[in-house]
Amino acid sequence: MKHMDFDRFREAGRIAAEARELGRSLIRPGVLLREVVEACEARIRERGGEPAFPAQISRNHVAAHYCPPPDDETRIETDDILKLDLGVHLEGHIADTALTVDLRDGEDSPLSTASRMALENVLAMIGPGVALREIGRTIHDTIQALGFKPVFNLTGHGVARWQVHCAPQIPNYDDRRSGHLRPGQVVAIEPFASDGKGYIDEVGAPEVFQQSRPLRPRDKLPEELVRFLEDLHRLPFARRDLRRRMSARDAERGLALLKKRRLLVEYPPLAERPGTRISQHEHTILILEDGAEPTTKVA
Repeated sequence: MKHMDFDRFREAGRIAAEARELGRSLIRPGVLLREVVEACEARIRERGGEPAFPAQISRNHVAAHYCPPPDDETRIETDDILKLDLGVHLEGHIADTALTVDLRDGEDSPLSTASRMALENVLAMIGPGVALREIGRTIHDTIQALGFKPVFNLTGHGVARWQVHCAPQIPNYDDRRSGHLRPGQVVAIEPFASDGKGYIDEVGAPEVFQQSRPLRPRDKLPEELVRFLEDLHRLPFARRDLRRRMSARDAERGLALLKKRRLLVEYPPLAERPGTRISQHEHTILILEDGAEPTTKVA
């Protein structure tokens, strides 16, 4: 593996943790979802980073990828369970982290505790040489012992420079996957616990997008759109990111053009059936020669 600047990953993690905890403090009934994610992204930029992907806040049966549109008027309700998922990059060195706030049953609700304990149990055993399947088994057994199911078709993942998701894939159960962690890797561990069936589907309109392939001269994109994509280095983006750079009308035209040119990967919200509740916790972890270091954990 090529040299990884762990100090930059560490600094990205510190910024991500600060933004995540700011988001936690803002999650209360009556607050607009978009106000929470916009505040987190503003804090990331204040601290010298950039979002590695659009901050997302997913309610109740939605596990992930709910990214409020620019004009979203959805407000947090008193019985919501919310997953706040955000990322930071410093020149491509990425931190990915998430937490759950359960407004109905409290901070230490059984469901929130299930995903948090699963993550803590992984942190206690992770390191070089640890088998990927053992991480999955630890997550599954912890969540199941508390009476819930892991979300089987969401996984932890590797992190690399300019890549939020890369090998290795780390399922939240023992899928008998071969492979072991190696020094020099960076991984994101993200257990999801569900009181439903433990499987999610794509539901609703996407607000998270990613460039699917390199640009070609024959794509004939507007210069402003080309500069926007070049600055991203193919990291994910949201509609609101486009609107930071151009008018609402030009942003919509840009998205339509990218889709027409087959340059766009779309990420719809991921959800179980309504009525289900899901929790998530996540840290990014450096795999060192003699152990492991979570970059996004508050000391």
